[in-house]
Amino acid sequence: MAAVALFTVSANAQQPVGSLTLRPEVGMTISKIGGDVDTDSKVGLVAGAELQYQFTDRFALTGGALYSMEGGKKGDLKLNLDYINVPILANYYVYGGLALKAGVQFGFNVRSEYKGETTILGHTIKSDGGLDAKTLNMSIPVGLSYEYHDFVLDARYNIGLTDIFDDIKGKSSVWQITIGYKFAL
Repeated sequence: MAAVALFTVSANAQQPVGSLTLRPEVGMTISKIGGDVDTDSKVGLVAGAELQYQFTDRFALTGGALYSMEGGKKGDLKLNLDYINVPILANYYVYGGLALKAGVQFGFNVRSEYKGETTILGHTIKSDGGLDAKTLNMSIPVGLSYEYHDFVLDARYNIGLTDIFDDIKGKSSVWQITIGYKFAL
């Protein structure tokens, strides 16, 4: 009986048709750069908020602004690329609070630097500096989310469309996992 009650609550987890909600969220990114650069994964933070309009029982549109720490690692060298990402996503609720999502994302670079250290003849030499990254990074986010009592667990994979640097081939790929809470507006 309890399982049926829980199942019924979760089946009606999304917002009513015509509603507008704000969802602050925080989480982590796991990013890397492919291509000529070909880095290992780097873990970072993502935080921001998204607005959602519920068009039908099954379809909603989401747009937001997220600060995202991305980049990659190559040996002891870390490439730090921070973006203000603006995702626009279509959400299709397959059942209850479970939604599949896909869309487009515009990333505006706000920090691009490298940090690293090398050991030469027993001495550690640290180096850091700026990277010449493009201002705009476009990607295709795909993923899913699950809503339960206005809490939302969201997992996305952002497929990079544009090269990050002008003179080097390399696109980003970013896993993003967040938890948020929806407020009705």
